[in-house]
Amino acid sequence: MAQINVVMRIMTMNDEKTKRKAIEAVADIYVIDTIAADLKEQKLTVIGDMDTIAIAKKLKKNGKTGIVSVGPVKEERRKEIIIIIMIIKGFVHLKFES
Repeated sequence: MAQINVVMRIMTMNDEKTKRKAIEAVADIYVIDTIAADLKEQKLTVIGDMDTIAIAKKLKKNGKTGIVSVGPVKEERRKEIIIIIMIIKGFVHLKFES
């Protein structure tokens, strides 16, 4: 399955507590690469090889949700995701100079 970008709107996500609960609910799905939450727009963006319905079912417990968009990940975004995963897994080490 190819990577997809899913944007969901969560009507009840209006503080840090509900944001954390939404991220934790979606993080249980094991094929997710990236999760980003925007409190101002009440949107949750998920990137990975997952089923959109699985995300909707997980978020249903957090309140009223709706799917804003579903589509393929753009090529430049895919490269960023690969680099982030490599850094997290320890394949790439970054050196910062001060």
